[in-house]
Amino acid sequence: MFTSFFNAERLDMLHRLVDLALEEDGRDLTSDALFPPDSLLHAVIVAKEDTIVAGLPLIAIVLDRMHCTEYRISLLAADGDVLVRWQKAARISAPARVLLKAERVIMNFIGHLSGVANTARRFARAIEGTGVRILDTRKTTPGQRYLEKYAVRTGGGHNHRLNLEDMLMLKDNHIDQAGSITLAVEALRRAYDPCPPLEIECRTLDHVREAVSLSPQRIMLDNMDLPTAARALALIPAHIESEISGNVTLDTVGELAALGPTYISAGAITHSAATADFSMRLHQERT
Repeated sequence: MFTSFFNAERLDMLHRLVDLALEEDGRDLTSDALFPPDSLLHAVIVAKEDTIVAGLPLIAIVLDRMHCTEYRISLLAADGDVLVRWQKAARISAPARVLLKAERVIMNFIGHLSGVANTARRFARAIEGTGVRILDTRKTTPGQRYLEKYAVRTGGGHNHRLNLEDMLMLKDNHIDQAGSITLAVEALRRAYDPCPPLEIECRTLDHVREAVSLSPQRIMLDNMDLPTAARALALIPAHIESEISGNVTLDTVGELAALGPTYISAGAITHSAATADFSMRLHQERT
């Protein structure tokens, strides 16, 4: 899935992100002073808790961005696998100076992305069997949007729009600017031909009725209580997708799914994911 998700444009962004992560660490003066250029280190990445693993392809990307050609990687798991505590995920051999500088960058990515995947899985399992799909949001770490959304998929969740171009979303400020939901939709459909998929954010039942009359692809019910959301969903015909959003937690997602929307979106999947605990164990080749 990593290769299919990271098309040329997204891969270019990822390379720039890795370059920045390496650049902000600066030179590893300690390792450069203590290890000769031809010194080799071996490493194993180990899960220190039961966890999904995500981000293993970044090992090679980080080493490649360091212009290292003398490395070997043996993946012992694949992204999306569930590892038990102390299970090994990968083995690496590389020049000591390279691997010691790369270690923290690699582990930061894998730990964070695995944590996002774990959280996505918890949300997906909480509504399993309902037919409702769990979505992420754009509440992502700046610069890591595509990585985090990839991790959501790895954990069994689905992506909302990846960026502002994938789907047009009408929010209160857009509607206020246009004068009404109807006028805003008409302006968008005049501006773009063909018009990208359109989602309308609604906070009242009257807004839902108006949105339904305009046949958007999706209607979002934002921060509605359960009784209001149930009444709103009854107004939305089957050919229009529905989405419930706003302060969704693991404690509430089950009740919301029981109402029968098409989607539930939860920013907590990315903005509140706990980092998964991995370690990289290194040892030196002795001659």
